[in-house]
Amino acid sequence: MPRYFYAFLLLFPALSARAQSPVIDRTDLPAVSGTVTVDSSRLSHAAPALPAGAPPLTQRGANQTWNYQSLVPTSQSVDRYVPLAATSLTYQLSFGPFGGVNRATVASPEPLPAGVGGVLPITDPYQFYNLSPANAAAQDYRSVGFGGTLAGLQVPVTYRSQAEQDVIYRLPLSFASAPDSSNSFLQTPSAAAATGYFNRKRKRVNKVDAWGTLVTPFGSFQTVRVVTKLIDHDSIALGGGAGTGFDLPLTREYKWLAKGYHVPVLTITTQVLANVETITAVQYRDRYRRLVTATRPGMALATVEVFPNPLGHGPLHLTGLPGTAAALRATDLTGRVLLEQALPAGQTEVTIPAAAFGSFRGVVVLRVQAAAGVAVRRLVRD
Repeated sequence: MPRYFYAFLLLFPALSARAQSPVIDRTDLPAVSGTVTVDSSRLSHAAPALPAGAPPLTQRGANQTWNYQSLVPTSQSVDRYVPLAATSLTYQLSFGPFGGVNRATVASPEPLPAGVGGVLPITDPYQFYNLSPANAAAQDYRSVGFGGTLAGLQVPVTYRSQAEQDVIYRLPLSFASAPDSSNSFLQTPSAAAATGYFNRKRKRVNKVDAWGTLVTPFGSFQTVRVVTKLIDHDSIALGGGAGTGFDLPLTREYKWLAKGYHVPVLTITTQVLANVETITAVQYRDRYRRLVTATRPGMALATVEVFPNPLGHGPLHLTGLPGTAAALRATDLTGRVLLEQALPAGQTEVTIPAAAFGSFRGVVVLRVQAAAGVAVRRLVRD
């Protein structure tokens, strides 16, 4: 008996190490060092629907296996995180060493938040994030603001106070982490009120509900899954006029995090539309893939049309949309994201202001992804 008991003691640490939740800490999130380093991750985007036979989003708990290997990429993009020194002097003053509670550790050229793009004429957007230092007693990863060009001027947009910044993750994260929430309030500065005004009230609720093995076309990972619930209320005014406030659909982000990858290895985003949770986006960490962008004859979304083409300073019109929930993404030929927008069910036409593409000039690849298929159109921006 003692011989078997001692053998068990020798094996127990190895068995425990193989069957436990990963612990996500500050080293697993976006970071840059120096003034020129860029932290980048290539992402593949699949149709906003789970493939046949894929595990449901309701699968949760300890030591799970999620096999999403059958996901098929329809487009790719690159998430880029750059040092503050790579941004303008305006942003360096607002989010750099003199930014106080708004100081950022990384900046990312990302699309505007949903609800802003296409309404407020802001171009060349940036998002700014802060990762707590290693010696901080309480560590987190948070948004400290964003910036964009409004009426020819670069405008930093910050939160009303440090207590009202958007805390994306409280660290460390593991299956043992308790649920947490934060309330944030983002607003444009009063100096820009004559041109346009925007604010967003957000409640973010994070809950770690599972851990286990995730399989995607990129590989197999030991992950912890965080489900984020976003409740947003936006207010927008243009030209100093009366503002309009509206609630955005309830959004959930199912994010699988793994050690050393800096971005989720899989993110499935849903929105609650007409009391039904509908998948609006699927993206996963990937390598470069050569994708076929031509739409095949007979595809369900073959009726999608875009005009005018070439696009000048006027709006872009999309017609022939499927009428079901869909996701619109515009990229350049290198995969850099220019525009992202969720298209709710019931919408068969949409108008996109030219300003939503920022200062970009050249070939734009437009992708409309829905459960019925994917439509790809190429557009020239003069």
